Amino acid sequence: MRRWVWVALPLLWMAASAGPVHAPSGGEGTGVSLKEVFGVEWPGWRAFGEVVMLKKHNTRVVVLSTCWLGVSAGLVGSFLLLRKRSLMSDTLSHACLPGIGLAFLLATAAGMEGKSLPLLLLGATVSGTLGVGWVMAIRNTSRIKDDAAMGIVLSVFFGLGVVMLSLAQQVGGSAAGLESFIYGKTASIVDQDYAILKWVAVSVMGVALLLQKEFTLICFDEAFARSQGWPVHALDLMLLLLVTGVTVAGLQAVGLILIIAYMIIPAASARFWTHRSRVMLVLAAVIGGISGWLGASVSALIPGLPAGALIVLVSGTVFLFSMVFGSARGVLKQSLAHRRLRRKVGRQHLLRAVYELREEGRASRRDPVVNGPVAVEALLAKRSWTRTKLMRLIRRARREDLTEKVTPERLQLSESGFGEAARHTRNHRLWELYLIRFADVAPRHVDRDADRVEHVLGSDLVRKLEEELDEVRRERPLPESPHALGDPERGGA
Repeated sequence: MRRWVWVALPLLWMAASAGPVHAPSGGEGTGVSLKEVFGVEWPGWRAFGEVVMLKKHNTRVVVLSTCWLGVSAGLVGSFLLLRKRSLMSDTLSHACLPGIGLAFLLATAAGMEGKSLPLLLLGATVSGTLGVGWVMAIRNTSRIKDDAAMGIVLSVFFGLGVVMLSLAQQVGGSAAGLESFIYGKTASIVDQDYAILKWVAVSVMGVALLLQKEFTLICFDEAFARSQGWPVHALDLMLLLLVTGVTVAGLQAVGLILIIAYMIIPAASARFWTHRSRVMLVLAAVIGGISGWLGASVSALIPGLPAGALIVLVSGTVFLFSMVFGSARGVLKQSLAHRRLRRKVGRQHLLRAVYELREEGRASRRDPVVNGPVAVEALLAKRSWTRTKLMRLIRRARREDLTEKVTPERLQLSESGFGEAARHTRNHRLWELYLIRFADVAPRHVDRDADRVEHVLGSDLVRKLEEELDEVRRERPLPESPHALGDPERGGA
């Protein structure tokens, strides 16, 4: 077991044992005034300060509850996302509804308090576990795929839940408030609810941290885990039980409809920032906690706005920001990388085209290739460039000191450009020869196939190609082209 897990677990235990911080003895309104801090008179400073400083006990309970839920949901949701079972949280949340209605009916029939939260959550847990069991049974005993199995269980259990809630409205006991489990009612969280949610979240996070290595293995390579004797089905069931725990705990806060967003959006947001699973787990937990804190705080500042919906909106805002600016998979980063790759490909194609034109101009194939001017029209005939695109490539190569302008219609490679052109041509020829010899690609078409790969050839791969093609290591700095250089059917870019 890794040492960081044994450090994290005691911290979780201490944080859970601390409980919500109570107001100071001087009253809930004591403390530093935000007016004194910012020096600006604003009627809303008092309310803003009370929410930010968590001076009111009810606000503290709600905000801390959503934070605990967000951290645990982000952590467990990361494994669901990596396991490609994001819809499972939605299935579980809808499968919990009939358990809530049935628990209320049984408690009322037995003369007990039907709306007891522990009893309702117990019913939701049993119902959600049955839903998980049905999904796994359908998947393992038939040829139905995961998404279809989850869709079946989701719709059937939700329909059953609606029927149960309708029956609950007709019994003698009052069923008012049960519908809050559908849409969530964060403002109704009290100390008892906070304690239940906190310990469920801590237990879920503790198990997830202890089994982090096992969960990560089945997420990335289930077949390897199975071949090594790991209990894949048991680990799958444990992961789904953790999802059930978070889902049941979150019903009171955000409701069964929005809990899927609270569990998946933080994990999806974290995925844009890193390629490492452990970092993703931490980021997803942080994003989930911040989303819960901000959403509940805004709801406390602006009465009438539902906290559950605001939490999801905050998570969605973080997701949009991560999708655009994420440092690992963000759209902006990928667009810039794609743009750089297009420029690199265009530069390499230009240099190789000039080099091959100089090859064609030799009196004999035994003569060395020497640098010299080539015509722009010859370059246009060499590849499927438009004149505008070709001139843009030439201007860019000139700024990078790879070409020298001779006349408006002729250009010549610089000394550094000629050396780079020879290197790119050699790598291209190595890959062509490899494809002809080992992939059985016809020489007439090999240039087009080589164009798709040559731009990502690293030094190690080039060295391996040289070892496979032993003859190119002998006294020949550049292999001859395996096809006619003037063949117009070779393709190009």
